[in-house]
Amino acid sequence: MDIDAFVTAHQPTWDRLDQLVKRRRHLSGAEVDELVELYERVATHLSIARSSSRDGLLIGRLASLVARARSAVTGAHAPLWREVVRFWTVSFPVVAYRSWRWWLGATLASAAIAVVTGMWVAGSPEVQASLGTPEEIRQLVEHDFADYYSENPAGSFAAHVWLNNAWVAAQCIAFSILLGLPILYVLLQNALNVGVLGGLMAAAGKSDVFFGLITPHGLLELTAVFLAAGAGLKLGWTVIDPGPRPRGQALAEQGRAIVSVALGLVVVLLVSGLIEALVTPSPLPTWARIGIGVLAEAVFLTYVVYFGRRAAAAGETGDVERAPDVVPAA
Repeated sequence: MDIDAFVTAHQPTWDRLDQLVKRRRHLSGAEVDELVELYERVATHLSIARSSSRDGLLIGRLASLVARARSAVTGAHAPLWREVVRFWTVSFPVVAYRSWRWWLGATLASAAIAVVTGMWVAGSPEVQASLGTPEEIRQLVEHDFADYYSENPAGSFAAHVWLNNAWVAAQCIAFSILLGLPILYVLLQNALNVGVLGGLMAAAGKSDVFFGLITPHGLLELTAVFLAAGAGLKLGWTVIDPGPRPRGQALAEQGRAIVSVALGLVVVLLVSGLIEALVTPSPLPTWARIGIGVLAEAVFLTYVVYFGRRAAAAGETGDVERAPDVVPAA
C-alpha cells in the first residue's frame, strides 16, 4: 500500500472527525450523524493500516483517533470502581503471568550471580582488601548496614525506599525501547551489589544479620524489580520477534500492556517500602520478621498466578485497549 497516497486521500476525513470529537458536547443532530459515520469509516482505515502497513506512527495516530471517537459515540463509561477492579483482577496480573518466564529467568540469573559473587568475596581476603580498608569494612558490617534501616523516621524512610525502588523498576521498563539491553546491566549491578555486601557480612560472621534484615522486604522488593525487568525484556524481544502480527501492532499492544506493570508495581513497591521501614528495623524476633516477608511474597505470587492464569485462559492480554477497533476490510 502506498502510505503517502493513503494519507493524502483520507487526511480530510481524519481532520473532520477530530474536529467533531473535540466539539462533541456542542454538536447538532446532523453533526452527530456525521460523527458516527466518520467513526465507522476511520475504524476501517485503521484496520486497513494495521493489515497493510508497518507504519507505527500512522497506526498509533489512527488508533488514538478511533478510541476518542468511540468514547464520544458510546458516551457512557464504566464506573471508576469497575475499572479499578478490572485492573487488579485482570490487567496487571495477566501481564505479570504472561511474562513469568522472563522474570523467572531474571530472578534465577541474578540469584546465581549474587551467590557466586558473595562466595568469592567471602572466601578471598584479597578481594575484600580491594573493596575497602579493614576499618571501612568493619564500620560497614558492624554499624552501617544495620543502622541504615533505623537511622531515619519510618515515614520518610519508607517514602525514600519507595521512590528509589520505583525508579529502578521504571528504568527497567523504560530501557525496553533499547531492545532491553540496558536492563541486563541494571540487573547485573544489582546482583553484584547484593553479592558483595552479603560476602562481606559472611566473612565477618554476620550472615544472620544480613539475611535477617534483607529478607523481610527484599523478597517482595526484588520480585517487583525482576517483574519490571522481565516485562521490559519481553517488550524488547518483541522488536526482534513480533510473532504473527505486524511489528508495529505487536509493539503497540505489548507497550500498552506494560503500562499495567508500571502502575501495578507502584503499589507493590509501596508495600515493600512499608515492610522495610516498619518491619525490618522492628524489635520483632528474626523469625517473625522473615515470616512477614515470606508471607507477603507468597500472597503476591498466589495473586499473580490465580488471577493471571484465569485472565489468560479467558484470552485477556492486559492491553489497555480492551476492544481494539478492527473491522473487516478488503
